[in-house]
Amino acid sequence: MALRLPVKVYYEDTDCLGVVYHANYLKFFERGRSEYISARGRPISDWNDDGVIFAVFKMEVTFHLPGRLGDECEVVTKLVPGSPYRMKMDQKLMRGDELLTEAMVDVVCLDKDFELREFPEVLLEDLD
Repeated sequence: MALRLPVKVYYEDTDCLGVVYHANYLKFFERGRSEYISARGRPISDWNDDGVIFAVFKMEVTFHLPGRLGDECEVVTKLVPGSPYRMKMDQKLMRGDELLTEAMVDVVCLDKDFELREFPEVLLEDLD
């Protein structure tokens, strides 16, 4: 099941042409991943306090259509089954039925010493 997060494009998100600056799509996707993890009942800050740290390992982004100032969009985040050492997430920024941008993101889990560790099982289960 996917988590849907509403986002609105503000002036600060755009460039001089009034379209979303390419790097700001990554911020929208980060919010989607954070909310996806928090939907399991614990905010990321609590996981971090317990020595469970999340880091982006790899990201592939495809830009289809520009987001524009004032657009009301949704970040759609879905878990892709995989390894206990890598959380793979399929993310899309949608404006209604239009696909603006999509990303396939590999996130790794680190311990308090920034060493690779397995993800807690609850984080690798699909949302109900």
